[in-house]
Order: sequence, then structure tokens, then C-alpha cells
Amino acid sequence: MTDTRARLLLPFAITIAILAVSTSSIFIRFAQNDGAPSLVIAALRMSIATLILMPLALTKHIDEIKRLTLNEILLGVFSGIFLALHFATWISSLEYTRVASSVVFVSTGPLWVALLSPFLLKEHLARTAIFGLILSLAGGTIIGLSDACVWESGLSCPAMQDILQGRAMWGNFLSLLGAFALTGYLIIGRKLRDGITLIPYIFMVYGVAAIALIVIMFATGNSPLGFAPKTYGWIFLLAVLPQLIGHSTFNWSLKYMPAAFVAITILGEPVGSAILAFFILNEIPTLVTIIGGVLILAGIYLASRQSKP
Repeated sequence: MTDTRARLLLPFAITIAILAVSTSSIFIRFAQNDGAPSLVIAALRMSIATLILMPLALTKHIDEIKRLTLNEILLGVFSGIFLALHFATWISSLEYTRVASSVVFVSTGPLWVALLSPFLLKEHLARTAIFGLILSLAGGTIIGLSDACVWESGLSCPAMQDILQGRAMWGNFLSLLGAFALTGYLIIGRKLRDGITLIPYIFMVYGVAAIALIVIMFATGNSPLGFAPKTYGWIFLLAVLPQLIGHSTFNWSLKYMPAAFVAITILGEPVGSAILAFFILNEIPTLVTIIGGVLILAGIYLASRQSKP
């Protein structure tokens, strides 16, 4: 695809990707309510996505897959492992710490991408894009803390010692590892997408992630069997919408956009989730969530002005 066509498609594609990944929390919630463990959900999500891609990858793209160099295969394997670690560590963090704290720590991913991109990818963010990154991080933090802070004769939030001690500290550490893993996944993707088309790349990465998550699932004593058909239906939708449409569109955009900007756009997920939760779950977003969402969208807009292909 030419840069001109990519420039025309990118705003629409990124919007679709954000809305697609925003369904993730809703489908996960439905599957968890049916009794499916989080690691089982993650493993089946990646496995189903890989199986759906397999016929296309092994027919129309088999020649390109055969031409992959050893270096490209190794980088693809590392990218898949990073993706698996992102899901495994972030999901596991929710067992030890507040959802709010977990969201805040995992949302630092774009910051690490922006800090490492100049050294690993030779990509530098302009001042406007840096300001957009700061706005988006602030918005993500506000949305995360909105789950834990309450207004009772003034704003009341959890004490810092409740966040940085005991089980909560371990959960926050796992969430931060999830952010680091997302960073590795995006930076490698940006590097590889210059020479590999989308389908071979995501087939390789999703496949490795699926294998890694299956190993983690069985190692933790979980089984993918015995759930109701409806539960598998939610997981199937999770594989199709957030993974195959959402993540794959982000991976497509990595060929045309800096990794840091793609990471910033991923922060739009809680905004999309809040919108979808309003229509699907009748959950009305709080004023604080709306303020955080406005900051995220403003940050994405500012970053996009300096990140055109």
C-alpha cells in the first residue's frame, strides 16, 4: 500500500482498532462471569485467532513465510513471547491489586515506547507529540484512579502505602511488567513490519503467543475444557474483534506510523470501553472518566499531527 493511501486510511483504521480492542474488557467480563479463568481466556483467545488465520497464511502467503530469514523468525518469536507475557502478567496482576492501580501501571507502555524508540528505532517524537503523550498518560491515570477515588466532602483516594506494599506491590509490579512486554511487542513489530506483510507477521506472532499462553495455562493448573457453549462464544468474539480486528489493525499501522504513536492510540481503549459499556451494560461514565477520556483523545490528536506517514 502506498503512503498516500495509508495516510487516507489511517485515521479510519485507528478509530476502528480502538473500538475493536475496547470490546475486550466487555467480552472478558462476560466470560469471567461464566467461570472461565483469565489465563484460559487469554490462551483460547490467541489460539482461536491463530487458527482463523492459518488457512489464509498457509495458502496465499506460504511463499513469503518460507522466505523469512532466521533473524526475522527469531524477532517474531520474541514479539509473540512479549505479547503472551503482556496478557499473562497484566491479567494476573488483577488478582493482587486494584483494577485502578493495574490500569495506571500498564498504561505506562507508551511512555517506555517513546523513551526507547530513539535508541532502538531511530524515531524521535516532536514536542507536540510529547505533549500529546503526557496528556494521554494523564488521562489514563485519571481514568484508572477514578475506580478507586471517591468524592466525600472532598476527593479521597487510597493511601500510597496501600499501593506500594504487600500483595498490591506484587500486583503493581506484574502490571508494570505487562507495560514493558507491550513495549517490546510494539517495537519489534515496528521493526519487522517494514519487511514482512501483515498476515505472515501476525500469524507468526499470534501463534507463538498462543503456544506460550497454553504452556502458562497448563503450568498454572488450568484447563480449557468444561465451560458452557456461551462462554466459548464470548471468547470467540474476543479473538475476532479485539484480536484479529483491533490488534491486527494496530500491527498494520506499525508499517506506516511510529511505534510511539501507535502505543499512544492504544490508550484510547478505556475511552472506547466506557462508550460501549454505556450502550451495552448501561454503565454511565463518571465526570472524572469523561475528563480523563477528553485528555486521552486530545493527546492522541496532538500526537497524530506529528506522526503522519
